[in-house]
Amino acid sequence: MPIPKASAMRRGLFVLGLVVLVGGLVSTFGEVAGIVRPGFVGGGITVLPNGWKIAPVGRHIQVGDLPLDFVESPDGESLIVSNNGYATPSLSVVRLSDGAVRETIPLDHAWLGLAWHPDRHRLFVSGAANNTVHELFFDGRHLARRQDLVLGRPLGRSEESPETSPRDARPPQSPQSFIGGVALHPSGTMLYAVHVLGQVLSVVDVSTGRVSRNIDLPAEPYSVIVSPDGRTLFVSLWGGARVLLFDATSLQQLAEVAVGEHPNAMALTSDGSRLFVACANTNSVWVVDVATRAVSEQIAVTLDPNAPPGSTPNSVNLSSDGRRLLVANADNNTVAVVDVSVPGRSDVEGLIPTGWYPTAAKFSHDGSTIYILSGKGLAPAANPRLRPGPASGGERQYIAGMLTGTLTILPTPSRSQLTAMTRTVRDITRYSDATRLTPANAPAASAIPARVGAASPIKHVFYVIRENRTYDQVLGDLDRGNGDPTLALFGESVTPNAHALAREFGVLDNFYVDAEVSYDGHSFSMAAYATDFVEKIWPVNYANRGAAYLSEGTGAMRNAYGNVTAPQNGYIWDAAVRHNVSVRNYGEFTHWDTGSAEERRAGRVRALASVPGLEGRISPTFAPWDLTIRDNQRVDQWLREFRAFEENGALPALSIVRLGNDHTSGTRPGEGTPRAMVAENDLALGRFVEAVAHSKYWKDSAIFVLEDDAQNGPDHIDAHRSPLLVISPFSRRRTVDSTLYTTSGVLRTIELILGLPPMSQYDAAAAPLYGAFQATPATGTFEHLEPRISLDEVNGPNAWGAIASRGFDLSEPDRAPDRLLTEIVWKAERGADAVVPAPVRSAFLRHGVDPDGDDDDHEEARERGVRAGQH
Repeated sequence: MPIPKASAMRRGLFVLGLVVLVGGLVSTFGEVAGIVRPGFVGGGITVLPNGWKIAPVGRHIQVGDLPLDFVESPDGESLIVSNNGYATPSLSVVRLSDGAVRETIPLDHAWLGLAWHPDRHRLFVSGAANNTVHELFFDGRHLARRQDLVLGRPLGRSEESPETSPRDARPPQSPQSFIGGVALHPSGTMLYAVHVLGQVLSVVDVSTGRVSRNIDLPAEPYSVIVSPDGRTLFVSLWGGARVLLFDATSLQQLAEVAVGEHPNAMALTSDGSRLFVACANTNSVWVVDVATRAVSEQIAVTLDPNAPPGSTPNSVNLSSDGRRLLVANADNNTVAVVDVSVPGRSDVEGLIPTGWYPTAAKFSHDGSTIYILSGKGLAPAANPRLRPGPASGGERQYIAGMLTGTLTILPTPSRSQLTAMTRTVRDITRYSDATRLTPANAPAASAIPARVGAASPIKHVFYVIRENRTYDQVLGDLDRGNGDPTLALFGESVTPNAHALAREFGVLDNFYVDAEVSYDGHSFSMAAYATDFVEKIWPVNYANRGAAYLSEGTGAMRNAYGNVTAPQNGYIWDAAVRHNVSVRNYGEFTHWDTGSAEERRAGRVRALASVPGLEGRISPTFAPWDLTIRDNQRVDQWLREFRAFEENGALPALSIVRLGNDHTSGTRPGEGTPRAMVAENDLALGRFVEAVAHSKYWKDSAIFVLEDDAQNGPDHIDAHRSPLLVISPFSRRRTVDSTLYTTSGVLRTIELILGLPPMSQYDAAAAPLYGAFQATPATGTFEHLEPRISLDEVNGPNAWGAIASRGFDLSEPDRAPDRLLTEIVWKAERGADAVVPAPVRSAFLRHGVDPDGDDDDHEEARERGVRAGQH
């Protein structure tokens, strides 16, 4: 018997409520006259770099970096917010009477977990990769640090604490257990904490501070809650699509309930009869009948219950009377209000428009107010004067530090007010109708079909992924388009092929990556989606506070498509296989088999697929991520297969090729200089395009070239703007197209060509690249240009940043501290004495202010240390 879905949302007339709503006619994306760029566009609306819009209601208070959760103080006068992003973790104490941040408590490690002790004074906070739980004392006005409860080996330690009993064997992908959700027994005697990466549930004796027991878990957990009567413990398995029930005293497992993928936050009715579980890889909240230990209902929280994945519910909270449920939908930028008063007949009353990526929403104790956290804040921003070095007051404009979150406070809306808010959401949401697969801006005739399944003259797609550049860094000096030549570090003298390709096949100067860094960049580039695991873990990983880089398939497989980071529908190759479209992959989501660096460079080590969907579909001779191997060597390996396909006519419909050495190795002595590595990458791209352009496949081919992210440089429009090249006989030649395009829009275009349905709401809603194509092919091919600088140029031992570069971990994308790498690259190109210009403030909400005012103490200290020995 199928599980019943929630009823359709009620519709109503637009009525102004107590909060300020968007007035007037709001056009959907793609229908606004003129060029659309990220930023505030009037009427309370902001366009995000991914093309979606937000129109947040209520009063907004800037808190810290990526706030994930908060608790109301026992007296109801304050909120305590846990900030868990790239900057130093902290707790912000917000006074509700006036919205002032009363104080900010920096913590060395913190992530998600918050729990009050029944004494109403002690607050327990997850210690994340330090494998501790912080205990703080709250006197009604101030928080004070007390002891740390040690649950395992702290990050960076090699010895075990003798009084604890952590697991002897941890998963190979995890250097530490990483504490997530925490909960207190109603008696106050026991604290429960889950180790996200260590896959452990720990029970701590609060009186002694010692771990009394550890329970192994079958997958990565997210959170833990205790029933009001103190008898039952519930653990959501983030990587396991299950909820586990334990006896809270004996720790005997009572049941295992299968739910949707990526179960995270949970809420339990006061009588303990129903458990609400947000399942982020689905668009639903799953309701568990605790007595029968079975799922009784799914509550769809999208505008359309048949929408593909992409809403990302990641927080649930019940009103004190248990009649209404709040659900924060991170990727839809909404909070759903659900009537759950009748078991089995839940009804979505409406949607509240929020800021960017809401991570938590809760009712006040008395139900009169709703509090919402938006993890990425209220607006995007440019970073034209990115300053990688230390600076106070958040002056640096590194993309990972520009996503300062906000706390929103609004009165609980009436039905009429909620109806108005829902209409606003419907007006601004890019995806609101899952059956509308024909884009509104489709031209009458184009090489790109207007709907899935329609014929296209393009039969072969080449999808090329590079690493980390902004538009201005590469094409800022182009003689057309919207560039800033003062920011062009790798201009035409370094990248002649990219410039020639842009001039001939069309300049796309309003393209934005959906991601911030490579951790989410490769996921967005291959799936048009980054799961909640990716979005909540990458900032910690990039800040060197633990949490392994899992984004490209390493570790235990958790669904048919990959590990805990994998989306519910998998990746573009999985979509192709499902629809009998042939695919070949070169370097993306692959890794080396065992062997030395010398053996790898000599081609004696084979590449292996990192995810199930690529088994048998990769080139084993094409090098995975490895900056010691030149991209032209990769192109040589690809050419061997391509020539064979020319002979046998068996070229796959989709070829995915990774050419990532434009990342550079900084100024590591003996390795290529930044400009030599970028120039070598440019030559590889030129040779690649030339090979296709001179082949028998050229007449029906299209090549898409983009960066997985844009984190490694400045841009005067937005930190997400990046170069995009579209190369085909069907390209609109020698034009400038300033339509706002995104990573997901590129995937949408590829899907339309190949007859694939969207994988997520992001590509379903994205604007296809219609403006870049024409219906009839043009003559002419492409001849690659030789480099204008020596590709053998290497860094000397005294290059600026050589010592720091020598210590960089380049075994994975972006493991080097990117802000420092950016400064090194800048000085390598502009000279050791070159001063990175001071930042220019964006007209939007200022981002990047570290809560303790010093913007990442731990990284500043490290960067100061490496600078001390530059020369």
